[in-house]
Amino acid sequence: MMEYKGYLARTEFDDEANVFHGEVINIRDVITFQGKSVDELRQALKDSVEDYFAFCAQRGEKPERPFAGPLTVRLSPQQQRQVVLAAEKAGKRIERWIAEVLTQAASLGRRTKAGKVA
Repeated sequence: MMEYKGYLARTEFDDEANVFHGEVINIRDVITFQGKSVDELRQALKDSVEDYFAFCAQRGEKPERPFAGPLTVRLSPQQQRQVVLAAEKAGKRIERWIAEVLTQAASLGRRTKAGKVA
């Protein structure tokens, strides 16, 4: 994972082409870049994000900013009950408890076959 000015990018290496590819993942607009070395890839990310800013300015548009702000999650009544009880047991506000649990789950990045965090 790479980051520039809050824009997060996923990267991979194409063994056949002998080149690194990357794509910004935390906006809806598409920003891609590539390089033959890690240093080139880092510079290409910076250049591509700056080119995106310039492109938006030319069109009189504001660049899309990395995802931030509220996220709505729909829960069944059973799930809501479980969340409320777990947050209460942990002595935390529901919003805080949910944020901590989601952050922990995202950092694990693994899932079992049942779809639960391992």
